Amino acid sequence: MVSTDFSAALRAPAHPQAKPGYGKRSAPDQLPRTGADFAHLRTREAAIAAYIDRLTEGAAIGYKALAANIADYGQQACAKSLKFLSEAGHLRLVKEHLAVADNSLRWVTRTYFSRTSRDDEWWKAYVAGLRGVDLTGLDRERDRDQEGERGRDRPAEAPAPTPPAPTVAYRTLARLGRTEPRMTLSAAECAALESLAAQWLARGATPDHLTRSLTTGLPHPLHSPGAIARKRLESKMPPEPYQAPTHITRAVMLCIGCEEPETVVTLIGGVCVECREEMEAYDAAESKGLVIDAIPDTFRAVPAQREVARRADELRAAAGLKARPIPRPTHGDFARGLSRGAE
Repeated sequence: MVSTDFSAALRAPAHPQAKPGYGKRSAPDQLPRTGADFAHLRTREAAIAAYIDRLTEGAAIGYKALAANIADYGQQACAKSLKFLSEAGHLRLVKEHLAVADNSLRWVTRTYFSRTSRDDEWWKAYVAGLRGVDLTGLDRERDRDQEGERGRDRPAEAPAPTPPAPTVAYRTLARLGRTEPRMTLSAAECAALESLAAQWLARGATPDHLTRSLTTGLPHPLHSPGAIARKRLESKMPPEPYQAPTHITRAVMLCIGCEEPETVVTLIGGVCVECREEMEAYDAAESKGLVIDAIPDTFRAVPAQREVARRADELRAAAGLKARPIPRPTHGDFARGLSRGAE
């Protein structure tokens, strides 16, 4: 058990982001952050969990990215810790089939993280509920939640004695007189029209575009610049930008270790039977004081996930345990498994 609060020491402002659409995704409805969130974990897993917890949405949290940014742990330790965090209910690896804005379809793999430990039933229900989710709205909701969390984490600050800086919309209106002296607006007129100008900017207009729209082709004589500005702001308002919703058409949970889908292998705590064997073998080896170095992926003749059974056998043998190899599914099994999941 460990009760140390790792949050202060493991903040990572320079941690890299994953490719757009990939990386860390925060699970919903988590309990407020405390200093004892990961006290039920071992020191290594607690430290890595606290580190991940502080990362932003979309951060790269594969074992290589973690090892490159956490000084105390290497790739093997980080890879192993991710499995144990999954088993403890904090992580799940999910493959999602997306319909994107250009009407194309693609698969992405995301790692969902929950500071609050969840059981298998909760994760199954959550992943099943991802189908049909509009990711545009989901991202907006997560942004609001993250901003709320950042506000709770910040220490209270004394009220600032200076007034807030004027917005871009207000400044653009206040400067109209520099382009066309007849369109000089008062402070009260700028304040009254600020919300309309802000809508223009939110819909993609630039300050220059807004200025040209309010200062060209003016009538002669011009008696009320405020009234002219309001009429043009309302009647020439740009359309809202079209954003085709990006939504999830399918979602399937993967083993956090070998990335086989749940339609092919049985997952317990987000870990398949073979990877669980490997975890047990690592624990047995460590209990005997053995340190077994991982083989770098660049030296492998075949993808790393094909080496899981062999690796588990080596570890169990080193720990003095009997090897129990389990046949791996083929690529055909993987495809058939995904097809079964779609039925």
